[in-house]
Amino acid sequence: MLLIKIKRVFKSGFINFFRNGSVSLATVLISVLTLFTLGSLVFGRAVLLYTLEQVQNKVDISVYFKSDAPEEEVLAMKGSIEKLSEVNNVAYVSRDQAIEDFRNRHKDNALILQSLDELTENPLGAVLNIRAKQPSQYETIATFLKKSSQQDNSIIDKTNYFQNKMAIDRLINIFTVTKEIGVGVSLALILVAFLVTFNTIRLAIYTSREEIGVMRLVGASNKFISGPFIIEGVVGGVISAIISTLLFYPLALWLAPKTKVFFGGIDLLQYYISNFFQLFGILLFAGIALGAFSSLIAIRRHLKV
Repeated sequence: MLLIKIKRVFKSGFINFFRNGSVSLATVLISVLTLFTLGSLVFGRAVLLYTLEQVQNKVDISVYFKSDAPEEEVLAMKGSIEKLSEVNNVAYVSRDQAIEDFRNRHKDNALILQSLDELTENPLGAVLNIRAKQPSQYETIATFLKKSSQQDNSIIDKTNYFQNKMAIDRLINIFTVTKEIGVGVSLALILVAFLVTFNTIRLAIYTSREEIGVMRLVGASNKFISGPFIIEGVVGGVISAIISTLLFYPLALWLAPKTKVFFGGIDLLQYYISNFFQLFGILLFAGIALGAFSSLIAIRRHLKV
C-alpha cells in the first residue's frame, strides 16, 4: 500500500510539472540561470586557486650578499636559515655561478658582456634562494633576515621578498573580491528562482484546488496531498541541474585555449571532464534543494492541509 501511494505521488508530480508547461518552463529557465551562476563560481574558484598556486610556487626569498662577503660566512648564514622550522629548502648560488647565470641571461647583449670582461673582479655576490613550507610563513623568514641585515657588519646586501609579497597580496585581494561578488550574484539569483518556483507552485495549487478538495474529503493525508507539488519542484530542479551542467561543456571548450595562455596552463575543458560528476552533484543538490524548499514553503503557506 505504501509503495502504491509513493508511486501515485511521483506520478502526479510528473504530470503536474508537464501539464503546467509554460510556467514550468519559466521556472526551469530561472533555475538554470541560477545554477549556471553557481557553477561559474566553481570554475572561477578553480582558475583563481590555480593561478594563485602557480604564483606562490614561483615566489621565494632571494638573499643577495655583498660581493666581499666571505663564502664561509654565507654558508654559515645558510645553515642558520635552514634551521628555521618554516624553511623548506635553501639553494646556494656562489659568486662564480651568479656571474655565469648573469652572462647567460644577457648573452645577446654585447655591450653588457664587454663591460663584464673589462672588470678585474666579479661584481656580484653570492645568493640564497629560500623556499618556505607554506606561503604564510615567508613573513617570519623575512623578519629573521631583516634583523640579520640590520646587525653591524652584516654581509647581506638586500632581499627581494616584499616585492613578491605585494604581488601575492594583490592576487589574494582579487580572489576575495571576485568570490564576494559571485556569492552576491548567486544569492540574488537564488532568491529570484525561489520566488518564481514559489509562485509556480501557488498557481499549481490554485488550478488544482478542486482536486485537492476532493482528496481531502475522501481522507487523503497531508503528505499525500502535498507530495506531488514537492515532486514537481524537485523535477524542475533536476532538469535545471542537467541543463546547467551540459551548458558548461561548450563554454569550457571555448575558454580552454584562452585560459591556457592567460592563466598559465590551466585547461578548463580538462577540468570540466575530470570534475564532471562533482560539478553535476553540486548543481543537482542545489537544484533539488531549491525546488523542494520553495515548493514546501508555498504549500505550507498557501495550502491549509
